[in-house]
Amino acid sequence: MTMILRTVFLLCLSLSAMAATDLYEFETPEQEQRFRVLLDELRCPKCQNQSLADSDAGIAQDMRIRVESMIKEGKSDEEIVDYFVSRYGDFVSYRPPVTPTTSILWLAPLLLLGSGAVVIVLLLRRASARVDDNDAADESDVNQGGDR
Repeated sequence: MTMILRTVFLLCLSLSAMAATDLYEFETPEQEQRFRVLLDELRCPKCQNQSLADSDAGIAQDMRIRVESMIKEGKSDEEIVDYFVSRYGDFVSYRPPVTPTTSILWLAPLLLLGSGAVVIVLLLRRASARVDDNDAADESDVNQGGDR
């Protein structure tokens, strides 16, 4: 009896695992490759930083189905991304376009890197000036006899 219960339990467990698997059928391997790339390039609007490929949210499932159907309709990658950007905004793309509203996203790393470099240069100059002042003071002590 215990053996039968284990078998039934394992069968139910394996069926539930199969139900969670998404199966997408494409006519060509190129379409499937495009599908995978687009799922990695598009972000789930509900899950903060998960791609459509990684997200388990219902909206991500709907978006995956929509991407599949648009690929089968012959839409280009740009048309698919533009569709989702027009519907959900620039946030849905991992590579948002450079616009006035997204320019801070593109410029912030450069500004931080530049300001960090300026701070390091200023600290090095200040440290170099202190060393030069100490050397000059030591040299004047030697020139004056050094015995005080």
